[in-house]
Amino acid sequence: MLAGLLGGLIPVNRDWRPPPPGAEAVTIWVESNGVHTGLILPKAAAGIDWRPLAPPEHLRDPRYARRSHLSFGWGERAFYLETPTWADVRPATVLVAAFGSDRTLMHVDHVDRPRPGDGARPIRLTPAQYRRLAAHIRAGFADRPAALPGYFAYDAFYEARGRYSAIRTCNDWTGRALAAAGARVGAWTPFPVTVTRWF
Repeated sequence: MLAGLLGGLIPVNRDWRPPPPGAEAVTIWVESNGVHTGLILPKAAAGIDWRPLAPPEHLRDPRYARRSHLSFGWGERAFYLETPTWADVRPATVLVAAFGSDRTLMHVDHVDRPRPGDGARPIRLTPAQYRRLAAHIRAGFADRPAALPGYFAYDAFYEARGRYSAIRTCNDWTGRALAAAGARVGAWTPFPVTVTRWF
């Protein structure tokens, strides 16, 4: 835990600054529920269109596909599928994920643009930085990923790449995605605070 907190204090891309007011930029958001972090992106911006990857037919209620943004989170398959609420968390599920699993999923929610007070923190990126972020996220999906039902009517899971462990957590995935874009963030971000403290 101490190593994780210290890793979150060491910046990568230390010279990064958000685009100045008036400059062309794409706004994204970091969201956190106190345990898990994810990234909220517009469905179409800077030449990137996520709609073919997450179409309406993947949702229990396709009407939610009218929402303007997508929330992306990465994690261990069994943990995602077996713990729809925190009351469903079991020690065995946590231990399996912590010791390492090659079975991972991308969780994609169709959401509205966050508003002040929603708890999501905005980040402005240049179009080039945003495209790097998008490329990193897209690379986390499996080839032709199969869609699985989500928790609600507006979300779905997709088969993903990568090995989950106590070192490579969902929060570390968020930090590495932001680092790939060129944003200043902690060198290792295993905990939510090690991501959100930078924004």
